[in-house]
Formats: sequence, C-alpha cells, structure tokens
Amino acid sequence: MSELDLTIVPETPSDALAVERLNERTFGPGRYARSAYRIREGRSHLLELSFVARIGTLMVGSIRLTPVCIGDTPALLLGPLTVEPPFRSRGVGAALMSRALKDAKAKGYKLVVLVGDEPYYGRSGFKRIPKGQVKMPGPVNPARLLVNELVPGAFDGVTGLIRPDWVEPD
Repeated sequence: MSELDLTIVPETPSDALAVERLNERTFGPGRYARSAYRIREGRSHLLELSFVARIGTLMVGSIRLTPVCIGDTPALLLGPLTVEPPFRSRGVGAALMSRALKDAKAKGYKLVVLVGDEPYYGRSGFKRIPKGQVKMPGPVNPARLLVNELVPGAFDGVTGLIRPDWVEPD
C-alpha cells in the first residue's frame, strides 16, 4: 500500500454536514439507538478536540470528543470515529485517534471512554473497564466499554454512570 498524504485538522462548523453524511454512510440510521449516541444527544462535541482527516480536499475520516462525567469525574467520550471504507486499514483512524488523545491530554483532560473493540482501540492505550465499575444508560456490552488514562492513575477509584457533563447525577 502506498503512503497516504493525510492531513488532520480540527473540525470546523462548516464540516458538520460532511461529517454527518460520513457517519450516516458508515453507521446507518441505527446509530441513533446506540447508548453512546444517546449520551451525546443535546450536547455538542468539542470542536477543538474533534478532527477531520483529508487527502487533498477529500474528507476521509472524522473523530469527535464530547465532555461527559463518570459519576462526578470529568472525562471525554470518544466517538464516533469514522473512516471512509476505501481508506480503512490505512492508518487514518489511528492517526485521528493519536491527534485527538494528544490534544486532549495537552488541554488537561485525564480520561477518555468509548464503546468499541478492545483489539483495535487497545493499540491506542484503551483498556477494558472492569465489569460493574462504570455503567452507561441503555444496553452496552461491558466487554466493549473501554477507558484510556491520559494521566496514569486517573481512573483509580472512578465509578458511576457515564452521563453528559451537564446532567446532574441522581
């Protein structure tokens, strides 16, 4: 495979429609029923921590980070991470994740959570959350609930429900 001339830049408001169409092509209409999407409803992702990947002017991928809380602990929810099918397995997703995690750490964030496949996301430092330590509203396979400590030890003692950062706990 040839090397891609990939550029990763912060998402801008003018990218919103293209990113939404990319997510629609990748995940389909069923994406709105997923627990992670439900958490993101009514809350905007952080543009300064969300990125698009381009080859020339063609958008080939996107990643978004949204502020959440795990119990009372601030964190970020990663997703969706989306790559156009012809560009998968070419390092686009890994490059987007690397940039998003590096910038999140530089801005003082300590934890990033997501629902995904540990073999894929584990390459970027994500590990499975012990069953029962953290919950999401709605159904989620506990084996797919992952965390990345951007600061070692930041997840120690963290428990509770993952919720939008503006929703008060019960």
